This record gives sequence, structure tokens and C-alpha cells, in this order.
Amino acid sequence: MDIVIVESPAKAKTINKYLGSNYQVLASYGHVRDLPAKDGSVDPDHDFSMVWDVDSKSQKRLNDIVRAVKGADRLILATDPDREGEAISWHVLEVLNQKKALKDKPVQRVVFNAITKKSILEAMEKPRDIDAPLVEAYLARRALDYLVGFTLSPVLWRKLPGARSAGRVQSVALRLVCDREAEIERFVKQEYWSVLANLTSAGGAAFQARLAAVDGKKVGRLDIPNGDEAARIAALIEAATLNVASVESKPQRRHPAPPFTTSTLQQEASRKFGFAAARTMQIAQKLYEGADIGGETVGLITYMRTDGVQIAGEAIASARSVIGKSYGEEYVPEKPRHYSSKAKNAQEAHEAIRPTELWRHPRDVARYLDPDAARLYELVWKRTIASQMESAVLERTTIDITAKAPAGSATLRATGSVVRFDGFLTLYQEGRDDEEDEESRRLPAMSEGEAVSRTSVETSQHFTEPPARFTEATLVKKMEELGIGRPSTYASTLQTLRDRDYVQLDGKRLVPEDKGRLVTAFLESFFNRYVGFDFTADLEEKLDRISAGELSWKDVLRDFWNDFSGSVHEIKDLRVSEVLEALNEMLAAHVFPPVTDGVDPRKCPACETGRLSIKVSRFGAFVGCSNYNKNKLDGKEPNENPPHCGYTRPLTAGGGADGDGEMADGPKLLGQDPETGLDVTLRSGRFGPYVQLGEEAKPKRASLPRGWQVGDMDLEKALMLLSLPREVGPHPEDGKPISAGIGRYGPFVLHDGTYANLESADEVFSVGINRAVSALAEKRARGNRRATAAPLKELGDHPDGGPITVQDGRYGPYVKWAKINATLPKGTDPANVTVEEALALIEAKAAKSGKGKTATAKKTTTKKVATTKKATATKKAPAKKTAAKKTATTKTAAKTKASAKDAVADGDS
Repeated sequence: MDIVIVESPAKAKTINKYLGSNYQVLASYGHVRDLPAKDGSVDPDHDFSMVWDVDSKSQKRLNDIVRAVKGADRLILATDPDREGEAISWHVLEVLNQKKALKDKPVQRVVFNAITKKSILEAMEKPRDIDAPLVEAYLARRALDYLVGFTLSPVLWRKLPGARSAGRVQSVALRLVCDREAEIERFVKQEYWSVLANLTSAGGAAFQARLAAVDGKKVGRLDIPNGDEAARIAALIEAATLNVASVESKPQRRHPAPPFTTSTLQQEASRKFGFAAARTMQIAQKLYEGADIGGETVGLITYMRTDGVQIAGEAIASARSVIGKSYGEEYVPEKPRHYSSKAKNAQEAHEAIRPTELWRHPRDVARYLDPDAARLYELVWKRTIASQMESAVLERTTIDITAKAPAGSATLRATGSVVRFDGFLTLYQEGRDDEEDEESRRLPAMSEGEAVSRTSVETSQHFTEPPARFTEATLVKKMEELGIGRPSTYASTLQTLRDRDYVQLDGKRLVPEDKGRLVTAFLESFFNRYVGFDFTADLEEKLDRISAGELSWKDVLRDFWNDFSGSVHEIKDLRVSEVLEALNEMLAAHVFPPVTDGVDPRKCPACETGRLSIKVSRFGAFVGCSNYNKNKLDGKEPNENPPHCGYTRPLTAGGGADGDGEMADGPKLLGQDPETGLDVTLRSGRFGPYVQLGEEAKPKRASLPRGWQVGDMDLEKALMLLSLPREVGPHPEDGKPISAGIGRYGPFVLHDGTYANLESADEVFSVGINRAVSALAEKRARGNRRATAAPLKELGDHPDGGPITVQDGRYGPYVKWAKINATLPKGTDPANVTVEEALALIEAKAAKSGKGKTATAKKTTTKKVATTKKATATKKAPAKKTAAKKTATTKTAAKTKASAKDAVADGDS
């Protein structure tokens, strides 16, 4: 019997079917060891020795593997074909050697890029040894992440209370988001005008042309600064004679994009489906591990963590065959297309993401998949097929038209494209954030010297726009361009930024929270080198060179640690006041923006003598007055010079509350209600910003719904909120009213005691009777229960029967078994949850809620402990004070341990 080790039980089940009864396939459930969250797990003073820990969940799985291997003929390590997969195999092998379970048994390493019978059997014929350089690259990455997280995070806690953690890649990604936000804040919009002529050819066809030059001088986009100049040019064209000066047509070929890598799949799924990077990887993992297609579990796509763009020769041949038979031979290029990899290290550049069988059309597998998985499979299939199709042929035409008038001359230019052969565009076109459909803009046939008639001339005012905030897709693209992070880290890095409350999602856009901006400013001020883009990219390149066997991993660690530890040591003696003053300067544009009347933005608006500054507390950072007097608040003898001032507000100017729960400068008047004449104001209270009507004892108020920004509020939006609940109309069945509103659980429609959720707050103001009736009917059909969403991950069956799944709920992801729902700890990636972890969470929840055997055992134990405590208390009553002191010490130690765990949890590998 040969033992085969893979990561997941889903893979184990499928592979066992392919290999037969002579093999036993066991799952490691991911990594079996990790660095414990305590000081000394990586010891730079002892040549970076590393202490590995096996938790209780992994220990049982390892014990099963050890027992199986002791009675086996051979061990085959078949974990994923990347650095992490190599590391898992190495960890398993190390444990087996420590347990002396191998003796003289042969050990082989096999890798396959797809879970298909052909790929697996071929891999079994080509075994190799563990790739030592790949393992060393993993060790170097893990040690670096630990050293940065465990060394830098405590500095953050001491110097910047409220900050959670720092990470080697995480902090650089956060800097990108914060730098973009600062760029947006510094942006000064510029007015410019455009001139557009609506024209008609001699044949009577209408088209448009834009201004290209005036009096022989080329006109750029921003060269017409005001309406007067635009009107002058428009008048010139109105009075001019128009003739075609030149017609130029150039053929263009547009080539298809290469097959997907990890980053391009995440980008395209975000643009086309709105998937977050983590969601894309969860679905891709399921497609890779396989789905039940007609009674057989089949892997549908190749391995989804890759930076390679090439695909196997047999896949190219298969794609060309599909193209010829499905679209015609004219869509098959003369020669197969080969794409060059951008990866710096070919050993890490695996085959691109593609379907395992290209004849498996999306429509044939859609009925076996949930809707999101079907859409992602179709995206991968189309991209792969299109990458081997013929190029599209376009004809781009440019027509220049002269406008001659007594007051001067101008040149108008019309451009358009015509698709002469659609090629790969017949199947697939890559999404763009700023997509413009040029192919639909056709120009009439015209010849040089032809007279053109004028229909009208339009002038339009424009303003330059600031750079767009990053989406998850564009941030991944930027990280890839800079060489920061690797395919396996993009999704987890983005998730960590959100879990730490460093960024929030506004629609698809990533907006840095004040906490994130503080951390970035701190690191840029005192650890600038370590959040530098070039430094981080160079370190990634060194890790790649380690995996290629070109560098010693411990030499890389020594070079890094010598400089890094020195930088940390220098800042340890820095006072918090010095840190805050540096942050005041760096974040001045954000926290203390200039005011229009020329008043010092740091002058306290309450006492007018104090100076505003960033301050910190255990609850985070805020802005406070320098005339804060603690003695006065404590009831002690106050120091009257300077006077006490308790003014505070959140970091963001104009959007927070002072000590009385108002906006920083008091309530902001938005206008008067046209019906009552009462003032409508914007305020901020303990539960966030809200709008208020009038100043009566119990005025009408409405909180801003999630996603609504303080800076966007005006009278119209405030009145919309204050008008809620809104009556939609009578229900067609019983005539009872249907209303729409926003409650503690979000937007809803209500009829006769039944609430049905709406998708967004905006829909509350537009929902019609048909949509409302439909939503209510769906809710009643479910028995007033929420719809059961498709699981994020299926983990397998519980030992007592019934499936265990990972679900996404209102309050975050959770593990579900039978009637037990156990919330995942904050920061846990749902895609990486193992069965062992799930069972532990379910057992803990069952014990807490009194369900199952665990609760009974707990109750008995509790009773026994209570009896023992009572007996002990009778005999040793004087020891109560000492016991209390010991408990307090234990709590402090537990808190310190939890903080350390939080720091190490931010490793970027």
C-alpha cells in the first residue's frame, strides 16, 4: 500500500478514485505546523533557528498519517505545485522523520497542475525529491513576515495606541491606498472647454468632429480655459467654410490577451462580476478541486495560483480544434500563439489558469455548478479559447476638415474605427475600467476637397478629475506592476487590510480609514525604507532567487535583520509626543486642511487660544486642544493658566463630533424644510452622523445609511431620509399598505408585519409596487426566514453525520453543521478553514449553547468544580485575596499573548 499526501479532503477523495485500491490518499488539511505566536519563534541570535508548533487540530491528522505510513510501502507527497505546497510536503516529512515513522521507506514528491486522471497518472510516472531551494524560499518568507510583524507591531502599540499591526507586504499595499487618497485630496480641479461640431457629409450622412487646431496651432485637451475663448472659436467655425483636408485610413490588428494568471483573473472577475479577490479565489479553488459532473468528480480548471501565461501544448492543440469546429477555420491563426511569462523566476511560473478539458463547454457544466462558479468557469474558458484565436482586424479612419473664416482658421478632426474581421472579439473582449466602444463609431465615406455642411457647433464646460481610488482589481494590478507580493498573497493581503479596519469598501473603491492613514504616516516617518516600493520589490526578487538556488536564504535574512533591528532600536526611545508632532506635519492636509478665511486650521475653535493636535488613547486617535487640563476634569485644584478646554473631534476635519456630540463646528445647516420652514441640520452623535429637523424637544432624526458619506449630504438627501418610512402603495391582494424604510438591519419593505430586505438604501426611494410585492412574496415563501446562501466552502461530513460548510452571514463568515452556527474568529480566511478547525469551533459553540454531548460534559464538570471550590473555600477562606491577584495576573498574560498572536497573524505568506 502506498500513502499519498495532499492538502484537502476534496482532492483526496477524487485522487483516490483515479489511483485505485493500491493507494491510500490522506489530507493534511493545509499546513500542519506554524510558528507559535510568542517571542523567540525565530531567533536571529542563533542563526535564525525556527521553532515549529503543531496545534491540537493538526496533531490528530498527523497521528493518522504517521500510523498509515508505518504500515505502508512508499510515501508520495502530492501537495500543490507551488512554494506553499512544497513547504507543506517538507513539514509532513520533517514530522514523520521526528516520529521515526519512515525508516527505509522510499519518499517521492509528485506535482500535477490539474486534478484529472491523465495529469495525476502522468505525475506518478515522474517523481522527484523535495525541492530544497523552494522550501528555503518559504522559510525565508515566513521568517521575514514573522520578524516584521512581531518586531514592528509592538512598536506600533506603544507609540500609536489603537493601531493593530504592521506587515511586510500588507503595509506597502496600505501605503498605495493612502498615497492615492492623499493625491486626491491635493488635487486642484482645472476648468477647460471643448468644441464639438455636428456635421453632414456631401452624401447626407451625419457625423461629429472635435477641434484639433486653431490658426495652425494644435489644441490640447486643456488649452481652452474658459467659456469666452470657447465661444470665440465656435463663432469662427459657425462663419467658416468647411472642406475635407485629408482622409487617412490605417488597418490595425488587435491581438487577444493571454490566458489568466492569478492577478488577471482577480482583476477581470472584479470588473465583470464585482467579485472581491478572496471570493474569486474561493470559487477558483472549488473549480480546481473538482465538481460532480454526471456522477464523477472532475477537476474543471488547472491550478489557480500562478504567474505564468503559457499553457501546455496539448491544450493549445485542443483549443485550436475547438475554434475550428465551433467558429470556423478562418478564426484559427496560421501558427499557435505562445505567450512569454513576466515572472522573474521560471520555477514559480506554472501553467496559466485554463479549463482541464477545453471541449467541456460552459453550457454543459453550468447545471452542475452554482451560478457564481458557472460564471467564473465560463470566463476562464472564453479567455483560454480566445487566446488562441485569430487577431481582430480593424480599420481606423481619421478625417481632417479645414474651417476657413475671415476671423481665422481651425482644423476639425473626426475619428472612427470599423471592424473588418472580428477574430477573437466574436467570443471575448477584456473588460476595462474606462472602456470606450470605438468599434461602433463609423464615419461616412468622404474624399479630399469635399465640401462639408455644418449642423451645429457645441461648446461644453469640463473640469479635470482627480485620479480614481483603487479597486481591489486595480490595486492587485499595481502591486503586480511594482513586484510587490505574489499570486498566493494578493487576496489575503487585501482581506487583512479590511479585517484590521485600515480600509473600507465604498462600492468597489478602497477608501483608507483614519487608522490606516495614521499607521502609514507613522511607518513613512520612522520606517520609510521598509514601506518603500523598490525595497519591497527587491526583497521579493531575492526570495525568487532563493527559490532558484541563486542566493542563501540565511544570508538574505542576516542582511535584512541587521538594518531592520537597528531602525527599531532607534525609535524605542522616541517619546509619543515626538511621534504625534511628526504625524501632525505629515497628515496636515488631511487632518488640518486650509480654511477659506485664512484662519490657522490648527487654531482651536472652542477656546481660540489652544492649538489642535493629534492625540491618542486606547480607543484610537482623535484631534484635541492643547489646553486640555486633566486636573480640572478630576476635580483637583485646576491650573488656570492655560485654561481648560475639552474640545475634541475625529481626525477627519468637518466630519466629526465635539465633546457635546455635534459636528466639529456645530450642527451644519443644510437648508429649510419647504413644508414646515424648520432648519434641516447635519449632526454627529454617538452612533454616527445623522440629520435632524428643527430644534424641538423630540425632533425628527434619521441616521445616514451605510455607504452614504457626510461630505455628499445636501438638503435634498436629508429630506429624503427624514421622509421615511415611505408609502409604496396598497398590496394588490388585501389592499393593506406597503411601506419602505431603513431599519437596524438595513433597507426594507413592510407589509402586514412582514419585512423583506432590499439590496441598497437607494432602492428605498425608488422601489415600486411590483418589486415590493415580489420581495415580500419571496420572504413569505421562505417562511419569513432569510434565503439560504450557497456555502463559501464545503468541508465534508461531521463524524456524527451531516455536512459541514462555511457560510457568509450578516455578521461575517461562520461554520455551519446541523443547527449549530459557529462564527469564525476575526481575520480568519474562510477559504483556508480546515475540518479540524471547524469541528473545534462547533464543539465550543455546542458547549456554550448547551447543545450536544459537549454541553452535558461541561455541565457535569462545572458542577464538580463548583463543589470543589466550595469545599476549598470552607477550608482556606483567607486565600481568596491571593487567588484574585493570581487571576488578574493571568488575565494580563492572556491579553499580552493575544496581542502577540495578532501581530504574527499578519504574516504575508
